[in-house]
Amino acid sequence: MIEAINVSKFFYEKEVLKSINFVFEKGKTNLIIGQSGSGKTVLMKCLVGLFQIDKGDVRFDGRSFLEITYDEKKKIRQEIGMLFQGGALFDSMNVEENVIFPLSMFTELSKEEKLERANFCLKRVNLENVNKLFPSELSGGMKKRVAIARAISANPRYLFCDEPNSGLDPSTSIVIDNLISEITQEYQITTVVNTHDMNSVIEIGDKIAFIYKGELWWEGDKNSILHTDNKEINDFVYATELTRRLKK
Repeated sequence: MIEAINVSKFFYEKEVLKSINFVFEKGKTNLIIGQSGSGKTVLMKCLVGLFQIDKGDVRFDGRSFLEITYDEKKKIRQEIGMLFQGGALFDSMNVEENVIFPLSMFTELSKEEKLERANFCLKRVNLENVNKLFPSELSGGMKKRVAIARAISANPRYLFCDEPNSGLDPSTSIVIDNLISEITQEYQITTVVNTHDMNSVIEIGDKIAFIYKGELWWEGDKNSILHTDNKEINDFVYATELTRRLKK
């Protein structure tokens, strides 16, 4: 579980996050959604520690990220898996080396143990016999699955996904969504997904935080989001002509 408690963030004199309170629950896909410029990416970066918050607190299973020592912060960072937008695989490394990279950074496993773990993670994301391929030889969906395998290789307690479906076609996006949801439930990870993809919201939105102009404007789940009378949420959900027709 990750708790955002009265989280505020300023850039110069502009307050881009305004006293955000939200609980990201263990074993659920917790989505942060909102329009471009709403503050959702800033919130994720504050949660993961890339931005230092100006007010409030972030707690990882009760551990205040602001009050703990450097070594304790390092331990929490080692418990975090990251799925970056676009995958962010190392072009000069093959698939196997990419997945092993966090294990070399954060564990003392032997070479054989790291290879065994990498193969397990690749199999879990339905990729086998691709160990020696390089990212340039993979499709967009395969790159995302390799990136997921890398993100879970060190057995994270917390998984952050930044726009996981960016650049993917709708059918591949569904595969990635389902994979993230399955892994979250299977390993009881606290998963935080930053997205603007309404398919993801409807498919895997166990818990949803809608950020509007830096504020937590609405929270709910994939069922309640279609039936709320919140104007700003409806403007976001039914922004396209297709979704407006479906609403009718």
